[in-house]
Amino acid sequence: MKLALAQMKMAKDLELNLFKSLGLIREAGAHGADLILFPEIQLTPFFPQYPGMDVSNYVLREEDAAVHAVCEACRSSRIFAAPNFYLRYDGKQYDTSLLIDRDGQIVGRQKMVHVAQCPCFYEQDYYTPSDEGFQIFDTELGKLGIVVCFDRHYPESVRTEALRGADLILIPTANTSAEPSELFQWEIKIQAFQNSVFIAMCNRVGQEGDMHFSGESILCGPDGATLALAGGEEELLLCEVDLPSASRLRTAKPYTQLRRPECYE
Repeated sequence: MKLALAQMKMAKDLELNLFKSLGLIREAGAHGADLILFPEIQLTPFFPQYPGMDVSNYVLREEDAAVHAVCEACRSSRIFAAPNFYLRYDGKQYDTSLLIDRDGQIVGRQKMVHVAQCPCFYEQDYYTPSDEGFQIFDTELGKLGIVVCFDRHYPESVRTEALRGADLILIPTANTSAEPSELFQWEIKIQAFQNSVFIAMCNRVGQEGDMHFSGESILCGPDGATLALAGGEEELLLCEVDLPSASRLRTAKPYTQLRRPECYE
């Protein structure tokens, strides 16, 4: 399969971000991509850098026109997409990635489970932590998982999805140049290696307030190798992914199968 990572710079205007997202879906489809992954909260500025704001105008529901537009773009371009939106369910707001199939149908949802609260990431002011855990989506492309941004710092997140059979784990994120970029790359590489799974992480770029988003979106193979790495500007990174090789490697090197959970706390 061919994977596209839509490394984007976000404007303050939601309509402009939506217009750019739709264009990237069409572009990825024109390049023959099967799946496009977007950064975290792709339709809005990164509002969690500020505590306690009124961001009610940023909240979406699945039935809203912006979500329908993304679904229609997937249907028109015959491509899967994993967009990340600020969504409301049952009166609560979540940092949520959707999985949309080639027919424009929402076939999966993954909400952020661990919610950060620290300078520039006042996310507990805005996001409800999900109690639904980590999901696996069995698609025509293969078994896919999604780990939303901060969740990746908890190895149980990737491990849980790998144990449930994921061949590819998608991570929408918002990493800045003030953070340890090289360490974050190694974090992804090591988790890919330890779990014999492909991992793709897609980041924002550009200056927003005091935050400079660093890009460097990355795809790692199940052997921990870096298969593709973007730069620090806007880019549609296209990557070939041999998904069946993940399960072949798990059979050849059965790291997860030899676990002894009875010895762990």
